[in-house]
Amino acid sequence: AQSSVVSQTVITQSDVTSISITPVEKLTDVRIVALANGAAELIAAMGYLDNLVGRDIASSTPELKDVPVVTSGHQVIPETIIALQPTLVIVDDATGPSSAITKLESARIRIVNISQSWNLADLVTKIEEIGAALKAPKSAALLKNILLESVNGNLVKSGPADKRLKVAFLYLRGTSSIYLVGGQGSGADYLINATGAIDIGAQQLDKPFTPLTAETMAQLNPDLILVMIAGLESVGGVSGLVELPGIAQTGAGKNRQVVAVDDSLLLSFGPRTPSLISELAAAFEVIANA
Repeated sequence: AQSSVVSQTVITQSDVTSISITPVEKLTDVRIVALANGAAELIAAMGYLDNLVGRDIASSTPELKDVPVVTSGHQVIPETIIALQPTLVIVDDATGPSSAITKLESARIRIVNISQSWNLADLVTKIEEIGAALKAPKSAALLKNILLESVNGNLVKSGPADKRLKVAFLYLRGTSSIYLVGGQGSGADYLINATGAIDIGAQQLDKPFTPLTAETMAQLNPDLILVMIAGLESVGGVSGLVELPGIAQTGAGKNRQVVAVDDSLLLSFGPRTPSLISELAAAFEVIANA
């Protein structure tokens, strides 16, 4: 969805499509609550939407709209989950609080902890682990192969370094005064590099996130800034963004070259990732040629 300003692009959930398969294994009498970040999207993509009885807030593909969200923000509410009588609860290391998990365990519910995903290799592992938890390894393998094929089809070949767009990912929560620059392992680095652009933060900063300062922005001097939609809104839109330390002095700030992506889409690796790479590449190309 292009805005009226050529140099500012917004990518919403309606702009991307999700990969899905017809499941190989049949699941009977399996009631799943997926609390791991984005796991419900992968389970639905595997063809097991009917087995999902609860999900976390980060899983937000349209087909999940009738599956109840069983968290308050990202906090687990054990009573709500127990009432759904699940036979399987899928969690990851970010699922909490730990007291809620203990309560679920004491209710004799089977709990499986799976990996978090910050790149394509992590996502492959996550799909395999979900397949094992569901006792549906063939469905998992089928989804994994289609997803890899689709991602590889959408990868943009990198041109010469001096011609590549330099992108900085900023994690912004203006209401909490959190202003961070993404580096290696932020999750956005994989997506940016997949489009053929350079994640300038990942190239120069060795931590996943570094506090935003005028010095850091001067050092990076990105051509374009990638943000999440709610993060951009929290600082007052693009006009508020360029008032943050050092932003106005960068190429991206001077030309107001910004791409904003839906929050639950950008850092949630799953069945929409191939389509997101394609949308990001198209948005970056528009800006590069503006």
